Amino acid sequence: MERYGDYLFNYAIVRVTDADVAADLVQETFLSALKSLDRFEGRSSERTWLTAILKRKIFDSYRKQYQSRSVSTGEREMDISDEDYYKQAAPFRGHWIQGKGPHTHSLLPEGELEQEELMEIIRRCISLLPENLATVFVMRMMDETESEEICKELGITPSNLWVMLHRARLRMRECLENKWLT
Repeated sequence: MERYGDYLFNYAIVRVTDADVAADLVQETFLSALKSLDRFEGRSSERTWLTAILKRKIFDSYRKQYQSRSVSTGEREMDISDEDYYKQAAPFRGHWIQGKGPHTHSLLPEGELEQEELMEIIRRCISLLPENLATVFVMRMMDETESEEICKELGITPSNLWVMLHRARLRMRECLENKWLT
């Protein structure tokens, strides 16, 4: 626990954005590791093995959240829509609305912010997302989980996943621009 506890907690907190849940998941990870220690063959490092167990625990947590309530695209919760960013009328349909496109400044100012500060801001922005959007965003963008696996794990369609990711990205972009790049 002393060697890998902090690493695993940081890994979990980025993905679940709740310190209590992250701590519980890390604790469950160590318990599972102890129970299956005799099956650890040493083909990977202990850290890699523990991270794989934690990743499964996080997926299980996501699955429980989705099974306890119906999955929606967050339609009712959305205060941001495509219409807020893209022109809808021909011939410019799909083009950015003036002032709503990506800013020209970089997300990583030269030496102004440390990596930890950036991750804290990203964590805060993720915590502001509706739970279903945060889950798919973290699984796809941070964990780099394949779309098919996300759909299977959460019981959603590829179309639903795409819509949820699109909305999560719009909200994340707005949050980062408003809370960090101002």
